[in-house]
Amino acid sequence: MSKKNKEKTEQPVKEVTEEVIAEEIPAQETAPEAPKEPSETEKLQKQYDEEHDRYLRLAAEYDNFRKRSQKEREALYTDIKAETVGKLLPVYDDLARALENETTDESYKKGVELTMNNLKKIMTGLGVEEFGEAGEAFDPNAHNAVLHIEDEALGENVIAQVFQKGFRIGGKVIRFAVVKVAN
Repeated sequence: MSKKNKEKTEQPVKEVTEEVIAEEIPAQETAPEAPKEPSETEKLQKQYDEEHDRYLRLAAEYDNFRKRSQKEREALYTDIKAETVGKLLPVYDDLARALENETTDESYKKGVELTMNNLKKIMTGLGVEEFGEAGEAFDPNAHNAVLHIEDEALGENVIAQVFQKGFRIGGKVIRFAVVKVAN
C-alpha cells in the first residue's frame, strides 16, 4: 500500500470520553411512564379491603349500640325501682310512727310490727338500704341537716338526732335522711 492510501485509510483515533459517547449515541428521551394498570387481583384485593373495613366498622358500631342500650335499660330499671320505693316511703314512715306510739292493744301493735317487718323485707329484697343513724358522720351527699347544735359529748359533724330515715338503692339516694348535726 502506498503511503497515500495508508493515510486515507488511517483516521485519527478519538479518545473515548463521555462527550464522544454522548455525541455518538442520540439522547433518549425519558418519557414519563404511563401509570401501570392495576391487575385484576389488585383491584379485587382493594375492593375486599374496603368491604372488610366497612364490615368491621359496622360491627363495632353495633357492639357500641348494644352496650349503650344495656346500660340504659339497667339505669331505667333502677330509676323505676327507686321511684316506686319512693312512693312507698310515706307508708314506711306511718308504720314507724305507729310503732313509736304506746298502745294497750297488743294485737294492734303486733299487726303493725308484722306489716313493718314485711315492708322492710320487701325493700331489702329490692336492694334498698336504710341509712341515717344517730352517731354516724354527717355526709351532705346523703343527709339533710335541718338543725345544728353544740354538744361537747359528740364529735365534729356527727348526727345527733334523726328525724327521718334516708334510703338508697346502690349508690342512688332515694330520699335524704333528715338529721340534726352536732358541732
